[in-house]
Amino acid sequence: MEKSRDGRYSYICKEIKRLHNVYLQQGGVKMVVKCKQDVEQIVNQYKGKQVLLGELLVDRHPSDKIACYYESDNGDERTYTYGELSTLSKKFAQVLQDKGVQKGDAVAVLLSKGPEVIISLLAIWRLGAVQVPLFTAFGPEAIEYRVTHSGANVIITNDENRSKLMQLQDKKVITIDRDDKHAEDFDFWSSIDQATPLSEDTKVEEDDLFILIYTSGTTGHPKGVEVLVRALAAFESYMRFGLDVQPSDTFWNIADPGWAYGLYYGIVGPLLVGRTFVVYRARFTVQDTYRILAKYNVTNFAAAPTVYRTMRVEEVPEIANKLSLRVLSSAGEPLNYDIAEWAKKHLGLPIYDHYGQTELGMAINNHHHESLHVPVRPGSMGEPLPGYHAVILNGEGEEQPAGVEGQIAIDTEKSPVFWFRGYKNDEAKTAKQFMFNNRYYLTSDSASRDEDYHFYFSGRADDIITSSGYKIGPFEVESSLMGHEAVAETTVIGVPDPQRGEIVKAFIVLREGYTPSEALKEELSTFVKSRLSAHEYPRAIEFLAELPKTPSGKIQRFLLR
Repeated sequence: MEKSRDGRYSYICKEIKRLHNVYLQQGGVKMVVKCKQDVEQIVNQYKGKQVLLGELLVDRHPSDKIACYYESDNGDERTYTYGELSTLSKKFAQVLQDKGVQKGDAVAVLLSKGPEVIISLLAIWRLGAVQVPLFTAFGPEAIEYRVTHSGANVIITNDENRSKLMQLQDKKVITIDRDDKHAEDFDFWSSIDQATPLSEDTKVEEDDLFILIYTSGTTGHPKGVEVLVRALAAFESYMRFGLDVQPSDTFWNIADPGWAYGLYYGIVGPLLVGRTFVVYRARFTVQDTYRILAKYNVTNFAAAPTVYRTMRVEEVPEIANKLSLRVLSSAGEPLNYDIAEWAKKHLGLPIYDHYGQTELGMAINNHHHESLHVPVRPGSMGEPLPGYHAVILNGEGEEQPAGVEGQIAIDTEKSPVFWFRGYKNDEAKTAKQFMFNNRYYLTSDSASRDEDYHFYFSGRADDIITSSGYKIGPFEVESSLMGHEAVAETTVIGVPDPQRGEIVKAFIVLREGYTPSEALKEELSTFVKSRLSAHEYPRAIEFLAELPKTPSGKIQRFLLR
């Protein structure tokens, strides 16, 4: 199944030429893709040889080029060049090496958006180590599981999140703005100030791990997705073809780097292609979003549909007429076509819907690159990203023709940039994602396609809840609820919500001695929010005498829907 570099290159060329011919027939192409140049760059940089991640992500770019603009809600503002990020990350890499971090070691990062995240990731990857992203809304239970399962012995955090690590006393902790309560921690910035730059980065190969990111499942604990170095080929393809982030762009991906889209394409992607991007640390507000777009002359903007839906609800400010926007993209959940039309009317641009997964990166898109651009078809999430070959399968694994609904799958034999190898320490769950000797990777999402391979999303094939762009597994929420003394049984589903797409709803059977009430609903929601995560708690609760079950005792969620 493994193809040579020449084979991968040849396939991508043929695929782009095929798409080009289709577009020519539709009259939508303005120019031909520079096939050989682009594909050689994408394929050869990461395949079949050792690479230095620090070189790829920062060192090779002009040292005086602005890498990112940083701003926070407490008034902090700073501009970082690629040269500054290179020096700071080399120093912090030496700090980590002095703490015992070596190639292949897992390092957990529990930080909000900011320069410290970027510096930490670059330092980890300079050592050939593996970053474990932790979303800052996670509670102690969610953090403990991911840190323990990953085997991380070093955690990088800040004073705001430090209290969540009380059950991880045996770990080395590096804290930003360390306080007197945790004098045993290492201080982030003072450690960097005292360090000398790392003299030499560690070389990595295409099948080495560089990220271990956890994604929620419908049963059991979250799954550790092993992100390989060769995933960078897929990431770069999306930055160039899907988002069309050009050298003159200022790019802002508003997603949090604790999640795949924000990490892959809010930090790794723009660094990889040497672009200027925005990092804004603050709670989301529509007013601030417009302000940041205007202040930094953002030309290329990506966000979840929830962001656009919230912007539509509020009045469009006068400043919207002065924006420099060139590209609008949406990812994380299906985009309503009326939202895209609203943007076209009020922002002067349509929003392009993009589809992907933690295990894939973005794989099907309405591409912005002018050579792949065709008019957006209402309801379509687009076409496969060059390097991915997507199909629709029925339950027997047979490819379905146009107009027939089935499961989205990736043909791995025809997808040179496909990189997913499996879940950490979980062969059983990994095996469920593949079919026919690994020929097809199964996404568990349902869709159909038309004759031109434009895909139309129809629903999830599993029970994952997607709320405000975040993927939420019922198991973690249910497990947290079961920790409350009043709960006898519970199950969780997603229910439609006009702003968030879906919200978490919990059905609960109470223990004897407890009575349903609005006060108890509030108590249970707060209980989960404080223990698990600020985004995974149930926003709706319904008390039942019993849960619907099969004869074998399995809860029938579909009846509750």
